[in-house]
Amino acid sequence: MNMRLLKSTFNYCLLVLFVFLVGVSCTSNTSEESAQTGNSPDSEELESKLKAQLDLVLAQKKNWYSHWSNVIGPFDASNFKMALTDSIDPQEMPERNPILADDPLFPYQFVHPASNGTIDIYSYKIEAQDAIDTPFLNPDSEVIWYRADGMKERLLFMGPSGMFEEGQWINENEFVVLGYFQEEGGFRPMAWFIDVENHRFWQFNLGTTSPTYEPDSYLDQKIKQVVLN
Repeated sequence: MNMRLLKSTFNYCLLVLFVFLVGVSCTSNTSEESAQTGNSPDSEELESKLKAQLDLVLAQKKNWYSHWSNVIGPFDASNFKMALTDSIDPQEMPERNPILADDPLFPYQFVHPASNGTIDIYSYKIEAQDAIDTPFLNPDSEVIWYRADGMKERLLFMGPSGMFEEGQWINENEFVVLGYFQEEGGFRPMAWFIDVENHRFWQFNLGTTSPTYEPDSYLDQKIKQVVLN
């Protein structure tokens, strides 16, 4: 009788331990998933704040908004959804800004509000040096911050499936990039909010896609000093 009682107690303890471990595992997985998708307790408040900023950016970047409105119809920040939040490996290295006043892309850099260098989203994409007879587009895109101290940071990178098309400083620590990504359902406008101080970014996806889009159409419209072929 005592042996049966002991065995029953042992089995019960094993069951309790198993339930506890499963609970810890589920909690851990849920926490990791929340960190990747932005579903933290404060994510709704943060998303609302960033959408308010995005509305201001769309109002200021009227050419980009009008360009995409002609493709997919009217939209505003409420039509975007936070899809990703992640940290940034800035890949910092010593390199001063090579885009000088005589470079055709010089007017299209984004000067830091406190004069801490410039952000460039075009020179990696557009090959337009003096030695090149016919400017062309590289398949990849990147967002680079040339800081005033002579250091270079890569903030974002994207392969040939998308493009960074427009940008704007929100304040001394936040920069927003507008562009698109081509997925199975079509071309989707997107926005990336970059915290350059804490090296984090938040990606917003528009809920609407277009089945067709001319990839270099916005850059061809904006970069007047360069004729893209």
